[in-house]
Amino acid sequence: MQNSSDFSKGSISGNILRLAVPMTLAQLINVLYNVVDRIYIGHIPHTSTEALTGIGLTLPVITIITAFANLFGMGGAPLFSIARGSGDEKKAEKIMANSFSMLLISGILLALLCFIFRRPLMYLFGASDVTYPYADAYLSIYLCGTLFVMVSLGMNNFINAQGFGVMGMLTVSIGAVLNLILDPIFIFVFHMGVRGAALATILSQFVSAVWVFRFLTGEKAVIRLPRTLARPQLSIVKDITGLGLSGFVMSITNGSVQIMCNAMLQRWGGDLYVGIMTVINSVREIITMPVNGLTSGAQPVMSFNYGAGEYRRVKAAIRFTSVACIIFSLAAWALLFFFPHFFIHLFNSEPELLEKGVPAMRLYFFGIFMMALQFAGQSTFVALGRSKQAVFFSLFRKVIIVIPLTIFLPAIGFGTDGVFLAEPVSNFIGGTASFVTMLLTVWPRLKETQPPHTQR
Repeated sequence: MQNSSDFSKGSISGNILRLAVPMTLAQLINVLYNVVDRIYIGHIPHTSTEALTGIGLTLPVITIITAFANLFGMGGAPLFSIARGSGDEKKAEKIMANSFSMLLISGILLALLCFIFRRPLMYLFGASDVTYPYADAYLSIYLCGTLFVMVSLGMNNFINAQGFGVMGMLTVSIGAVLNLILDPIFIFVFHMGVRGAALATILSQFVSAVWVFRFLTGEKAVIRLPRTLARPQLSIVKDITGLGLSGFVMSITNGSVQIMCNAMLQRWGGDLYVGIMTVINSVREIITMPVNGLTSGAQPVMSFNYGAGEYRRVKAAIRFTSVACIIFSLAAWALLFFFPHFFIHLFNSEPELLEKGVPAMRLYFFGIFMMALQFAGQSTFVALGRSKQAVFFSLFRKVIIVIPLTIFLPAIGFGTDGVFLAEPVSNFIGGTASFVTMLLTVWPRLKETQPPHTQR
């Protein structure tokens, strides 16, 4: 068990894939929690498009909840790995305990605030009088399971950081399979509609959260989570949030972009185009998960070797991750360009949505291969504890490029196409800037410190 969590030995690609393959599967399965809801809801007779659009309006709230899970989960896990790599297991345990406490505290606050302000939030996000009832029905129930989402998503990072990639995959697999089973029962058998989809999701997340907690407090964990809730230590929380700020900002800015896109599409195209964006966001979640899984699998390996002073292995991990991300995203782009009907049909079969959705999807996903460079550069910054660079490039692509273009392009004559065009422009500019900066600032500093015979 100890050997499997020592990333300074064995091949770099083998270590990364040993974590990345199950993590990729886990993240793809995790996407099913919400995507499966949309697939079933998008095929409800007579109200499919309105219900699907209503669910799409809740995506920014779900994204914000995910952002806080990233803040304390993805922020704590690299620090945890660095501490383990340097042999300081007590510090690693404290980091994990503080992350857990902050996940619980932020989860409670988020659930309360979002529930109280859900009506104005939904209308701000692009709801109409037709779609709001569906959004409200789903969100009111989903928020009851916020704590389960925070624990299952946030603390699963610490299972993966200890080298238990398969166990991390099982964490989300169990909940996702349960969701897959419960969704049609609640939606169609019990005729609960969108409420049934939300209930299935939070019950499934509850099971995943229990699984994570039991594993991290059990005998199989290399470093165990204390069963008593730790009082947050300011210095540790500051370090966690500093490093997790990158993933947090990326998720928050993703939520902000979703809000802006829905609002602009409601203005220039109406409910139909908000529904199209819901489908596109769902497809994007599926397509980008393998890249997320690969970079997430590489981060513990990079962090551990960086903490151990094995800089040649860190470079090898960066090379492997970058090349693999680019190859996969090129293949994904080809699939989306040539077979858009297949992806749209997964979520909705209305002729009008298909007619307008195909050109919108081709436009939105053009240049998605350049986003691989953003992911590769971003994950390297996070893994090596360079929070400032990671945060900057999270803000740069979304806030400085996408949001202004989403407002500006429709106004100068592009209409709804302008909203979809903003994404590929940001991929080219943001991806290039992130990756080149990483090569110029991080790469030269990774000088050899170990004798050649000790590195592989």
